Amino acid sequence: MSEKYWLVVQYPLKSAKGSQRDEWLRSKVTEYLNLFLEEAELGYVDGYDMGRSVADPAKYVLNLFCVVTDEQRAISLVKRVLKEHRLDYTRISIATMPYAGGGDGTYMLKYASKKGVTEFSL
Repeated sequence: MSEKYWLVVQYPLKSAKGSQRDEWLRSKVTEYLNLFLEEAELGYVDGYDMGRSVADPAKYVLNLFCVVTDEQRAISLVKRVLKEHRLDYTRISIATMPYAGGGDGTYMLKYASKKGVTEFSL
């Protein structure tokens, strides 16, 4: 792998623990992204977290973390897979940051399904 990036797909949730549907969504998105990222030799899903937003404790989110080698190709692939497989594509935000430093940097928003969103935080 050449240069790597952290890529996070974020879904809003209604509660800290999420619903049964949220658990299903987490499982399916992880399954599909692992399959397609590996097939394209772009990376893999490295884990997730679910609960209160770090930036706004009144909001809840599901974050799925991926390690990818080509930022732009991976973003395009993630968007296509989530849309084609009907995995709540209309609710996502995608952000990336360089992999170096073990994730201590700042994520930059690369895609937001809602118009007018310009900020991203875990």
